[in-house]
Amino acid sequence: MFIDSHCHLDHPDFDADRAAVVSRARAAGVTHLITVGTDLDSSARAKALARAHPEVFATVGVHPHDAGAAPADYLARLPALADDTRVVAIGEIGLDFHYDLSPRDVQRRLFVEQIGLARQLGLPVVVHLREAYDEGLGALQREGAGEVGGVIHCFSGTLAQAQRALELGFSVSIPGIVTYAHPGELREVVRALPLDSLLVETDAPYLAPVPRRGQRNEPAFLRHTVDRIAELTGNTVADVRRTTGRAAARRFGLPLDDEQACAQIAYQIRDNLYLNITNACTLTCVFCPKRRERFVVKGHPLKLTRPPSVEEIKRACGDLAPYAEVVFVGLGESTLRLAVLKEVAGWLRAQGKRVRVDTDGLATLVHKRPVAAELAAVVDSVSVSLNAADAETYARVCPSRFGAEAHAAVKAFIVEARAAGIEVTASVVGLPEFDQAYLERCRRLAEEELGARFRVRAYDNVG
Repeated sequence: MFIDSHCHLDHPDFDADRAAVVSRARAAGVTHLITVGTDLDSSARAKALARAHPEVFATVGVHPHDAGAAPADYLARLPALADDTRVVAIGEIGLDFHYDLSPRDVQRRLFVEQIGLARQLGLPVVVHLREAYDEGLGALQREGAGEVGGVIHCFSGTLAQAQRALELGFSVSIPGIVTYAHPGELREVVRALPLDSLLVETDAPYLAPVPRRGQRNEPAFLRHTVDRIAELTGNTVADVRRTTGRAAARRFGLPLDDEQACAQIAYQIRDNLYLNITNACTLTCVFCPKRRERFVVKGHPLKLTRPPSVEEIKRACGDLAPYAEVVFVGLGESTLRLAVLKEVAGWLRAQGKRVRVDTDGLATLVHKRPVAAELAAVVDSVSVSLNAADAETYARVCPSRFGAEAHAAVKAFIVEARAAGIEVTASVVGLPEFDQAYLERCRRLAEEELGARFRVRAYDNVG
């Protein structure tokens, strides 16, 4: 899925070629478009467009610019507009203290009333905030908007405000502004937040991205925004399209196609192929994606109904030619299926592929024997989740059934793997509680004491 999460297809700028605009979006790979209402009439038009085009869905609501002109009975009329499977949210609602086109007290009243309506109808909200982030986020919290969630559209606030939005249960939508020479803190926001917390939008016909700036914006131009996000985050364009698309589908309750709805054994991120051979694990890490978003990593659904067989894994790999490396990782600990891992890894090596295993480093405790030498016959490298500089912190962030033994066993495995001739990287997830001084302790442990390479991983980074 590749979704423009916010556009205004009913705008008069599209009157001459609206159908062609939708066709160009489809040709550019945009599979779904959310066209957004700004008052009662615009909402009715958005709903009609959603009924007319299978790839278009609608939202209904009253924008803060239009709050002052809203009829007295607007709130009683919105439920009828929202009563359609093609309507997926209440919005665009919010506060705009930059233009102040409506009195602020009226903006505040309609914002609160429409949050209440969204909760009543069980629909997410699409929120416009300009020079009103702190007040708007405070209102969302007070009014219980997290119950239905939603998206802060066309985000232009600070990183701290973006993080607060996520804490309230909201996604952050990135517009073409991210491609501009002076986008404020937006690039920092994109780099810092988990990719699966971001949506992408055009806000068409407004805010055309570079290199289309100055033109009428349209959904087909979404690719330029995605290209920039990929550059900023170190992901591929496919990663960004898939991850933000699935995030938008989840946020707005859109149906997933069959491929996205099925758990994946083999999946691509950047130029590597990843193998998901088990969801079982020896740890319950506080940062694990299994704790958020139901076993989904960068748009790939990884919840297995059963562990796949060797032959099923081989078939899932398909053509290996495009991949620089094949990595055993998924959302479980691959060394728990040691025999399967070794057989598939041996087969991959016979195909001339470089093989890596991302592991918690507890295989020796699990199998009650050293296993690094066995892996060395079929594996080129391992990335070991060190995750702490000391046993006490490790036990807190990576609880294990092995208790106090676990951290020492991870360190021992790193040494054992290096002695067996395997390239070893020790990784630590960059939790907010880990300041630079603590990460430096982790680096010294990994490099100076254990002799491994060192890497700090972001929350959503499985590669």
